[in-house]
Amino acid sequence: MDEREWLTERFEEHRTHLRVVAYRMLGSVSEADDAVQDTWLRLSRADTGSVENLGGWLTTVVARVCLNTLRSRERRREDPLDLRVPDPIISRENGVDPEHEALLADSVGLALLMVLETLTPAERLAFVLHDMFAVPFEEIAPMIERSPAAARQLASRGRRRVRGQAPAPDPDLTRQREVVDAFFAAARDGDFDALVAVLHPDVVLRSDGGVARARHTVVISGARTVAEQALTFGRLSPFARPALINGSAGVVVAAHGRPLSVMAFTVTDGKIVSIEALADPERLRELDLTVLDD
Repeated sequence: MDEREWLTERFEEHRTHLRVVAYRMLGSVSEADDAVQDTWLRLSRADTGSVENLGGWLTTVVARVCLNTLRSRERRREDPLDLRVPDPIISRENGVDPEHEALLADSVGLALLMVLETLTPAERLAFVLHDMFAVPFEEIAPMIERSPAAARQLASRGRRRVRGQAPAPDPDLTRQREVVDAFFAAARDGDFDALVAVLHPDVVLRSDGGVARARHTVVISGARTVAEQALTFGRLSPFARPALINGSAGVVVAAHGRPLSVMAFTVTDGKIVSIEALADPERLRELDLTVLDD
Protein backbone atom coordinates (compact mmCIF):
# COMPACT_ATOMS: atom_id res chain seq x y z
CA MET A 1 0.00 0.00 0.00
CA ASP A 2 1.43 3.36 -1.00
CA GLU A 3 1.18 6.52 1.10
CA ARG A 4 -1.81 7.89 -0.84
CA GLU A 5 -3.84 4.72 -0.29
CA TRP A 6 -2.89 4.65 3.38
CA LEU A 7 -3.97 8.30 3.79
CA THR A 8 -7.26 7.63 2.01
CA GLU A 9 -8.06 4.72 4.31
CA ARG A 10 -7.26 6.74 7.41
CA PHE A 11 -9.46 9.60 6.20
CA GLU A 12 -12.39 7.28 5.49
CA GLU A 13 -12.12 6.01 9.06
CA HIS A 14 -12.83 9.57 10.25
CA ARG A 15 -15.28 10.70 7.54
CA THR A 16 -18.46 10.04 9.53
CA HIS A 17 -17.15 11.91 12.57
CA LEU A 18 -16.09 14.87 10.42
CA ARG A 19 -19.51 14.99 8.76
CA VAL A 20 -21.19 15.02 12.18
CA VAL A 21 -18.99 17.90 13.34
CA ALA A 22 -19.67 19.86 10.14
CA TYR A 23 -23.46 19.34 10.24
CA ARG A 24 -23.64 20.60 13.82
CA MET A 25 -21.44 23.54 12.96
CA LEU A 26 -23.34 24.50 9.82
CA GLY A 27 -26.85 23.04 10.02
CA SER A 28 -26.60 22.27 6.30
CA VAL A 29 -26.10 18.80 4.85
CA SER A 30 -24.67 20.05 1.54
CA GLU A 31 -22.31 22.54 3.22
CA ALA A 32 -21.22 19.85 5.69
CA ASP A 33 -20.36 17.52 2.81
CA ASP A 34 -18.45 20.36 1.12
CA ALA A 35 -16.52 21.01 4.34
CA VAL A 36 -15.56 17.34 4.62
CA GLN A 37 -14.40 17.32 0.99
CA ASP A 38 -12.36 20.47 1.59
CA THR A 39 -10.79 18.77 4.61
CA TRP A 40 -9.76 15.82 2.44
CA LEU A 41 -8.17 18.16 -0.10
CA ARG A 42 -6.20 19.89 2.64
CA LEU A 43 -5.09 16.55 4.05
CA SER A 44 -3.96 15.31 0.63
CA ARG A 45 -1.76 18.40 0.21
CA ALA A 46 -0.39 18.54 3.76
CA ASP A 47 2.75 17.06 5.24
CA THR A 48 1.29 14.91 8.01
CA GLY A 49 4.45 13.01 8.84
CA SER A 50 4.71 14.63 12.25
CA VAL A 51 0.99 14.41 13.08
CA GLU A 52 0.53 12.07 16.05
CA ASN A 53 -3.27 12.31 16.34
CA LEU A 54 -4.72 12.34 12.83
CA GLY A 55 -8.32 12.36 14.11
CA GLY A 56 -7.69 15.47 16.19
CA TRP A 57 -5.85 17.13 13.30
CA LEU A 58 -8.78 16.45 10.94
CA THR A 59 -11.32 17.73 13.48
CA THR A 60 -9.35 20.96 13.77
CA VAL A 61 -9.21 21.35 9.99
CA VAL A 62 -12.92 20.72 9.41
CA ALA A 63 -13.77 23.08 12.28
CA ARG A 64 -11.66 25.84 10.69
CA VAL A 65 -13.34 25.25 7.33
CA CYS A 66 -16.76 25.51 8.98
CA LEU A 67 -15.74 28.63 10.87
CA ASN A 68 -14.80 30.30 7.58
CA THR A 69 -18.18 29.32 6.14
CA LEU A 70 -20.02 30.75 9.15
CA ARG A 71 -18.08 34.01 8.94
CA SER A 72 -18.82 34.26 5.22
CA ARG A 73 -22.53 33.79 5.95
CA GLU A 74 -22.40 36.52 8.57
CA ARG A 75 -20.81 38.96 6.14
CA ARG A 76 -23.47 38.24 3.51
CA ARG A 77 -26.35 38.59 5.93
CA GLU A 78 -28.05 41.95 5.45
CA ASP A 79 -30.37 41.58 8.44
CA PRO A 80 -29.29 40.08 11.79
CA LEU A 81 -32.68 38.32 11.89
CA ASP A 82 -32.06 36.76 8.49
CA LEU A 83 -31.78 33.22 9.83
CA ARG A 84 -32.96 30.05 8.15
CA VAL A 85 -34.34 26.81 9.50
CA PRO A 86 -31.47 24.29 9.22
CA ASP A 87 -31.64 21.31 6.87
CA PRO A 88 -33.95 18.66 8.32
CA ILE A 89 -32.94 15.00 8.46
CA ILE A 90 -36.08 13.08 7.47
CA SER A 91 -36.66 9.43 8.34
CA ARG A 92 -39.51 6.95 8.42
CA GLU A 93 -41.52 6.96 11.62
CA ASN A 94 -40.35 3.43 12.44
CA GLY A 95 -36.71 4.45 12.77
CA VAL A 96 -33.83 6.65 11.72
CA ASP A 97 -31.97 5.68 8.57
CA PRO A 98 -28.61 4.12 9.62
CA GLU A 99 -26.82 6.66 7.42
CA HIS A 100 -28.23 9.44 9.59
CA GLU A 101 -27.85 7.90 13.05
CA ALA A 102 -24.52 9.54 13.75
CA LEU A 103 -25.76 12.95 12.59
CA LEU A 104 -28.65 12.79 15.04
CA ALA A 105 -26.91 11.37 18.11
CA ASP A 106 -27.42 13.32 21.34
CA SER A 107 -30.87 14.61 20.29
CA VAL A 108 -29.62 17.15 17.78
CA GLY A 109 -33.04 18.42 16.77
CA LEU A 110 -33.95 21.34 14.54
CA ALA A 111 -34.76 23.47 17.59
CA LEU A 112 -31.20 23.05 18.89
CA LEU A 113 -29.69 23.75 15.47
CA MET A 114 -31.95 26.80 15.13
CA VAL A 115 -30.60 28.20 18.41
CA LEU A 116 -27.06 27.53 17.22
CA GLU A 117 -27.86 29.70 14.18
CA THR A 118 -28.25 32.67 16.55
CA LEU A 119 -24.73 32.31 17.99
CA THR A 120 -21.71 34.13 16.65
CA PRO A 121 -19.33 31.94 14.63
CA ALA A 122 -16.83 31.87 17.51
CA GLU A 123 -19.53 31.02 20.09
CA ARG A 124 -20.86 28.24 17.90
CA LEU A 125 -17.44 26.71 17.32
CA ALA A 126 -16.51 26.84 21.01
CA PHE A 127 -19.83 25.38 22.17
CA VAL A 128 -20.07 22.65 19.52
CA LEU A 129 -16.47 21.48 19.81
CA HIS A 130 -16.30 21.55 23.59
CA ASP A 131 -19.80 20.56 24.71
CA MET A 132 -20.60 18.11 21.93
CA PHE A 133 -17.17 16.66 21.12
CA ALA A 134 -15.14 17.29 24.30
CA VAL A 135 -12.39 19.22 22.51
CA PRO A 136 -10.27 21.02 25.16
CA PHE A 137 -10.39 24.81 25.24
CA GLU A 138 -6.61 24.84 24.80
CA GLU A 139 -7.15 23.37 21.32
CA ILE A 140 -10.17 25.54 20.50
CA ALA A 141 -8.50 28.84 21.43
CA PRO A 142 -6.04 29.02 18.49
CA MET A 143 -8.85 28.36 15.97
CA ILE A 144 -10.66 31.54 17.01
CA GLU A 145 -7.51 33.49 17.96
CA ARG A 146 -8.58 33.81 21.59
CA SER A 147 -7.22 32.65 24.92
CA PRO A 148 -8.49 29.39 26.45
CA ALA A 149 -10.32 31.46 29.08
CA ALA A 150 -12.05 33.49 26.37
CA ALA A 151 -12.98 30.29 24.52
CA ARG A 152 -14.49 28.95 27.73
CA GLN A 153 -16.60 32.10 28.08
CA LEU A 154 -17.83 31.82 24.49
CA ALA A 155 -18.90 28.21 25.04
CA SER A 156 -20.63 29.21 28.27
CA ARG A 157 -22.66 31.87 26.42
CA GLY A 158 -23.72 29.31 23.85
CA ARG A 159 -24.62 26.84 26.59
CA ARG A 160 -26.88 29.36 28.34
CA ARG A 161 -28.65 30.16 25.08
CA VAL A 162 -29.23 26.50 24.31
CA ARG A 163 -30.52 25.71 27.80
CA GLY A 164 -32.93 28.62 27.65
CA GLN A 165 -34.26 28.12 24.14
CA ALA A 166 -33.77 24.46 23.16
CA PRO A 167 -35.00 22.13 25.92
CA ALA A 168 -34.41 18.42 25.46
CA PRO A 169 -37.36 16.54 23.93
CA ASP A 170 -39.21 13.78 25.76
CA PRO A 171 -37.39 10.48 25.07
CA ASP A 172 -40.65 8.58 24.45
CA LEU A 173 -41.37 8.82 20.71
CA THR A 174 -44.83 7.29 21.16
CA ARG A 175 -45.76 10.06 23.58
CA GLN A 176 -44.29 12.66 21.23
CA ARG A 177 -46.44 11.32 18.39
CA GLU A 178 -49.59 11.39 20.54
CA VAL A 179 -49.03 15.08 21.29
CA VAL A 180 -48.33 15.96 17.64
CA ASP A 181 -51.41 14.02 16.52
CA ALA A 182 -53.50 15.89 19.09
CA PHE A 183 -52.14 19.16 17.68
CA PHE A 184 -53.22 18.31 14.14
CA ALA A 185 -56.59 16.94 15.28
CA ALA A 186 -57.30 20.19 17.09
CA ALA A 187 -56.17 22.22 14.07
CA ARG A 188 -58.36 20.12 11.75
CA ASP A 189 -61.40 20.56 13.99
CA GLY A 190 -60.76 24.27 14.51
CA ASP A 191 -60.64 23.66 18.29
CA PHE A 192 -58.73 26.66 19.62
CA ASP A 193 -58.86 25.61 23.28
CA ALA A 194 -57.55 22.11 22.46
CA LEU A 195 -54.66 23.70 20.55
CA VAL A 196 -53.76 25.94 23.47
CA ALA A 197 -53.94 22.92 25.81
CA VAL A 198 -51.32 20.97 23.84
CA LEU A 199 -48.92 23.94 23.56
CA HIS A 200 -46.49 25.12 26.22
CA PRO A 201 -47.35 28.67 27.34
CA ASP A 202 -44.02 29.92 25.93
CA VAL A 203 -44.06 27.82 22.74
CA VAL A 204 -42.09 29.23 19.79
CA LEU A 205 -42.98 28.74 16.13
CA ARG A 206 -40.27 29.41 13.56
CA SER A 207 -41.32 29.29 9.92
CA ASP A 208 -38.92 29.59 6.98
CA GLY A 209 -40.84 30.31 3.78
CA GLY A 210 -37.80 31.29 1.74
CA VAL A 211 -36.88 34.55 0.06
CA ALA A 212 -40.03 34.55 -2.05
CA ARG A 213 -42.25 34.68 1.05
CA ALA A 214 -40.19 36.51 3.66
CA ARG A 215 -36.75 38.00 4.08
CA HIS A 216 -36.05 35.88 7.11
CA THR A 217 -37.50 33.19 9.33
CA VAL A 218 -40.76 34.36 10.90
CA VAL A 219 -40.82 33.77 14.65
CA ILE A 220 -43.94 33.94 16.82
CA SER A 221 -44.32 32.86 20.43
CA GLY A 222 -46.94 32.24 23.08
CA ALA A 223 -49.59 29.51 23.15
CA ARG A 224 -52.53 31.64 22.04
CA THR A 225 -50.62 33.36 19.24
CA VAL A 226 -49.24 30.07 17.93
CA ALA A 227 -52.67 28.44 18.26
CA GLU A 228 -54.19 31.17 16.09
CA GLN A 229 -51.56 30.51 13.44
CA ALA A 230 -52.01 26.75 13.81
CA LEU A 231 -55.68 26.95 12.92
CA THR A 232 -54.51 27.54 9.34
CA PHE A 233 -52.78 24.14 9.45
CA GLY A 234 -56.14 22.40 9.59
CA ARG A 235 -56.49 22.34 5.83
CA LEU A 236 -53.11 20.62 5.61
CA SER A 237 -54.06 17.76 7.94
CA PRO A 238 -55.13 15.37 5.13
CA PHE A 239 -51.70 15.82 3.51
CA ALA A 240 -49.60 15.52 6.69
CA ARG A 241 -47.52 12.35 6.68
CA PRO A 242 -45.94 11.26 9.99
CA ALA A 243 -42.16 11.16 9.91
CA LEU A 244 -39.16 11.54 12.17
CA ILE A 245 -37.57 14.93 11.72
CA ASN A 246 -34.07 14.91 13.21
CA GLY A 247 -35.10 11.92 15.27
CA SER A 248 -38.25 13.47 16.79
CA ALA A 249 -41.93 13.29 15.89
CA GLY A 250 -42.84 15.53 12.98
CA VAL A 251 -44.62 15.57 9.65
CA VAL A 252 -43.96 16.05 5.96
CA VAL A 253 -46.85 17.81 4.27
CA ALA A 254 -47.09 16.79 0.62
CA ALA A 255 -49.91 17.03 -1.91
CA HIS A 256 -49.91 15.17 -5.23
CA GLY A 257 -46.28 14.19 -4.70
CA ARG A 258 -45.17 17.79 -4.12
CA PRO A 259 -43.76 18.67 -0.67
CA LEU A 260 -45.38 21.75 0.85
CA SER A 261 -43.63 21.85 4.20
CA VAL A 262 -41.63 19.91 6.76
CA MET A 263 -42.61 20.47 10.39
CA ALA A 264 -40.50 19.48 13.37
CA PHE A 265 -41.89 19.48 16.91
CA THR A 266 -40.11 19.52 20.24
CA VAL A 267 -42.30 17.91 22.89
CA THR A 268 -41.22 18.33 26.51
CA ASP A 269 -43.25 17.13 29.50
CA GLY A 270 -46.17 16.38 27.17
CA LYS A 271 -46.35 19.90 25.71
CA ILE A 272 -45.10 21.29 22.41
CA VAL A 273 -42.37 23.81 23.25
CA SER A 274 -41.21 24.59 19.72
CA ILE A 275 -42.21 24.08 16.10
CA GLU A 276 -39.79 24.53 13.19
CA ALA A 277 -41.47 24.69 9.78
CA LEU A 278 -39.58 24.66 6.50
CA ALA A 279 -41.77 25.83 3.61
CA ASP A 280 -39.18 27.26 1.23
CA PRO A 281 -40.18 25.71 -2.16
CA GLU A 282 -36.61 25.83 -3.47
CA ARG A 283 -35.15 24.01 -0.48
CA LEU A 284 -38.03 21.53 -0.32
CA ARG A 285 -37.31 20.48 -3.89
CA GLU A 286 -33.78 19.55 -2.83
CA LEU A 287 -34.93 17.17 -0.08
CA ASP A 288 -34.77 13.44 -0.65
CA LEU A 289 -38.20 12.18 0.44
CA THR A 290 -37.82 8.72 -1.11
CA VAL A 291 -37.00 7.44 2.36
CA LEU A 292 -40.72 7.82 3.14
CA ASP A 293 -41.87 5.76 0.16
CA ASP A 294 -43.77 2.63 1.04
